[in-house]
Amino acid sequence: MFLRTTTAVLTATAALLSAGGLTASAAPTADGGWQKFGDDIKSGISGLALTDGGRARGAAHALVVRDNKKPGENRVARLTYRAGTGAGRPAAVEPLTWTGTAEPIDLEAIEAVPGAPDEYMALASRGLAYHLKVTGTEAEVLDTSPLPAIADGDDYESFALTARHGKLAAVWADRGAGKDRPATVRAAAFSFNKYGEADFGPVTTARFRAPYPKGDIRHASDISVTAAGRLMISSAADAGDDGPFSSSVLDAGKLSVSRTGKVRLGIDKSPDVLRKFKGHKIEAVECGPGTGTALLGTDDENGGGAVRGAGLC
Repeated sequence: MFLRTTTAVLTATAALLSAGGLTASAAPTADGGWQKFGDDIKSGISGLALTDGGRARGAAHALVVRDNKKPGENRVARLTYRAGTGAGRPAAVEPLTWTGTAEPIDLEAIEAVPGAPDEYMALASRGLAYHLKVTGTEAEVLDTSPLPAIADGDDYESFALTARHGKLAAVWADRGAGKDRPATVRAAAFSFNKYGEADFGPVTTARFRAPYPKGDIRHASDISVTAAGRLMISSAADAGDDGPFSSSVLDAGKLSVSRTGKVRLGIDKSPDVLRKFKGHKIEAVECGPGTGTALLGTDDENGGGAVRGAGLC
């Protein structure tokens, strides 16, 4: 049942993306293909997850999280992205209501749970993971749990799940900071116990250092796993709330899961910079299944957020 459900979800999502909602060849807008997603510091994108609920032809649908911290500020929203809709047309946004717990502080990543429709894992920067169920206009917290192996000073911006052979694995990273602190990437088998709580297996660890951008770099601002198990990692430099910003997306390594559920993590010593982006701080990268295309989201602080598709996966 798990494999059949997962396959159906991926097939539906791939069909939606290939219908024109997320294509590398989409007509560019005036900002190099980026569409606006909010105009202020409270409306950027700190993480996104493609959903399987989209029905409109020519659109890609996702949930996004925002790193807001004050009561009443939006934490989760629906995104509808239509590539090539013309310069200046913003992506559609529908804020969702957070229920089940107090509003989180500084959400930085979100990922769909394979085989569990409308369920997601969202991650806050200090390592608290939220198991969510999205219904209508609400994101309900089913359970919370800390990540394993949290170290002093860790600051998380990435979390991804992958399914292989009916098994799940999770991969996440402390973002790192500048030339003296590389990102620490961790991976483990992942499941839910009988109480619905997230359960992580033994943790594998590797260091990752991005060659671009330079300066005040976050080596790992998000992670996505391709269908072939490759790790796509975004890196970003942030000189302040008004920028300037720069980012890259890298082919950084591989995550594999054996038939027995054993997880192997490999980080390349010389990761391949697939593409550089100037003027934006990418904090979300999500590979669309079966398309070779990623949906990218930015948190440009006072400049709001932006979204686009790019052939990177």
